[in-house]
Amino acid sequence: MTATDQNSVPPAHAAHVRTFHPRRGRMTDRQRAALARLWPAYGLEIADLDGPYDPTALFGRRAPLVLEIGSGMGDATVAMAAADPDRHYLAVEVHTPGIANLLDLVDRHALTNVRVANGDALDLVRAMPEGSLDAVHVFFPDPWPKARHHKRRIIQPAHVALLRSRLAPGGTLHCATDWAEYAVSMRETLTADPELADVYGGYAPRPPHRPLTKFERRALTAGREIFDLIHRRR
Repeated sequence: MTATDQNSVPPAHAAHVRTFHPRRGRMTDRQRAALARLWPAYGLEIADLDGPYDPTALFGRRAPLVLEIGSGMGDATVAMAAADPDRHYLAVEVHTPGIANLLDLVDRHALTNVRVANGDALDLVRAMPEGSLDAVHVFFPDPWPKARHHKRRIIQPAHVALLRSRLAPGGTLHCATDWAEYAVSMRETLTADPELADVYGGYAPRPPHRPLTKFERRALTAGREIFDLIHRRR
């Protein structure tokens, strides 16, 4: 495989292999109310996209954009966005209670720089212009531990090439996992991309801007190490 082939953006049919489990789950009354009230103004249904997507369309103004892939219950997204008001945060999630909880937190904290998308993050990224992202965060994605499921991992060469192509020069791709084998695979994949520079020359210390979440605390309590990887587009 040539370097050009290795770093080309994957075709649309690659989206048929999902990197996530669609999830519903129970919602509290507060979450249900937040979803009904705030989704029309703050939400984006990725499956409804038709053609190129302007990442600033949801925000009504231009600013550097951070894409958060897999925002969970939204606590980390809200903490980062509140501390970073000069950038927009677009969080992608497929867990309905997580989406609803994030909307509720955004409302409670009166944040204007957060929006939420439901669906396949890679489909959204494909619809975005090249160089339109200031950063991409992929924190604790599904490790798909069984070998036959590794094709579903989001951090693999074709997906990284796509994400990197949407980063502006100097933009960062920041990944974190508590799964040691996946961390090794992530590092190999990111390092192999010639258009990404390893900021720390290996695993990075947890930067102050990435909040310590409940999920991460549970992982640490269980004795699992946390691995951060930060790469910058050349």
